[in-house]
Amino acid sequence: MTSPKIKNPARAHENVLKPGRNCFEIANALRATVLVDAKAYFAALEKAFQSAARSIVIIGWDFDGRMRLRPQDGDDAPAIGTMLRKLVEERPELEVRILVWSLAIVHTPSASSSLLLGDSWNDHERINLRLDTNHPLHAAHHQKIVMVDDALAFVGGMDLTVDRWDTPEHRANEPLRVTPDGEPCRPVHDVQMMLDGPIVAVVKRVAQMRWRDATGEELPEVAVDDRWLSHLDPDFRNLPVAIARTAPRLDGTVAIEETWPLTVDMLRSAKTSVYIEAQYFTAKKLRPILREVLSREHPPEIVVVCPLNANGVIERFFMGANRERLLRSISQADHAGKLRLYHSVVPDEDGNETEVLIHSKVMIVDDRVLRVGSANLNNRSIGLDTECDVAIESDRPEVRDTILRIRNRLLAEHLGCDPAQVDAAMAEGGSMVGAIERLSHRGQRHLRPLVVSPGPRHSFPGTRLVDPVRPFGPVEAFHRLWRRLFFQRESATPNSRGASNSLARKTAPPSARGTR
Repeated sequence: MTSPKIKNPARAHENVLKPGRNCFEIANALRATVLVDAKAYFAALEKAFQSAARSIVIIGWDFDGRMRLRPQDGDDAPAIGTMLRKLVEERPELEVRILVWSLAIVHTPSASSSLLLGDSWNDHERINLRLDTNHPLHAAHHQKIVMVDDALAFVGGMDLTVDRWDTPEHRANEPLRVTPDGEPCRPVHDVQMMLDGPIVAVVKRVAQMRWRDATGEELPEVAVDDRWLSHLDPDFRNLPVAIARTAPRLDGTVAIEETWPLTVDMLRSAKTSVYIEAQYFTAKKLRPILREVLSREHPPEIVVVCPLNANGVIERFFMGANRERLLRSISQADHAGKLRLYHSVVPDEDGNETEVLIHSKVMIVDDRVLRVGSANLNNRSIGLDTECDVAIESDRPEVRDTILRIRNRLLAEHLGCDPAQVDAAMAEGGSMVGAIERLSHRGQRHLRPLVVSPGPRHSFPGTRLVDPVRPFGPVEAFHRLWRRLFFQRESATPNSRGASNSLARKTAPPSARGTR
């Protein structure tokens, strides 16, 4: 599927979510809830794991068996690896499968030794940890999916690794926000969605594709029982949910590009407001669609909450520069001053500001469409990295009310106030920007405007190498040779996109890998 050409704005009566164009499939969710920040997500996940009888499947960019899901429990909180090992020892039918991007050993914050050589927690025949090498050499497997007994699914922006846990307060000096070695971590904001019902079968098909492509094996069928967590009231009940994916072409397979058309169609459909939380805001293809939307006689308000600085020197250099260049390139189209970028800050004990890393990938259009997932608004997420998002389109008034409530809850978190204050400020002025300006106070937690100085407008030279839209042919030829030399073919089973290229990493000797 190729990226869409930008045409006329969608008519008011058209549905945004369209299988085959901007999503894989739409299915019903019996219940769905938005989990904001890792304290809520990880606590829910721990309870879900404790309920597992047959299967736990974890698909991620990174995984670290040392991290604790509930550090607030103190010394009684086990590491996630220890907990999973204990569960499989107690439950003879339980199997745990974990699939991690192969280059996590180089690029992620986890301990690379346990991914490469194994560890005591995963030295068990029913814990299957794999490194996924079935991707273009410079691509990342970026989906964040967890499933329990094929009955409960979690999809969003959070990996089960270090440097992810935080509370909604995002205190500058949170004593529990530390690495397994005790090093402090920066505040981080993220979002995940929990779902049950028929939509979980669609999530499983996405996980199945990735597991099969990486290992040549099938995920087993599991009898489905109710695994919803009784202590969590769902945000939504009995409504359609869409799954959107990105997967790059590889060895003759067909690329899947659904998340970018979803971005285009959501922006195009906006009537009054667009709220975005994004780790990156740099995709070159954002330029024409934002120019089109902002050039309307009555454009929608677009509020983007993103980090001031990216992680790492290269990302900070390229992503920061390209975000500023993108904003300059669309500034003339923003005749009504409707586009605003902010970064979230919290005060420390001395009154200095500490930035909150925005790692979430959220888009909310009007009161009609809510999207949560792994896809960034950068070039790579269009057609190079593997992504998975979920989206809800309102079909009745109570759904629209809930979408607005979630948006205002997110704004309230960044503004350090109660959601009712955001509701009141919105009711008074009818504007997200107006509400932010009324409720942001220096010296307190607030959203600080991102100011762009005059300068170049075109993408930074070399961007195509660091943040490409799709795989490079010459690089992939080298990658094929590299895989023949260092990786083994374990199965000739055709992968889920039609090619027989399932490879598995030689991670460790059998004694350290169990039956993997």
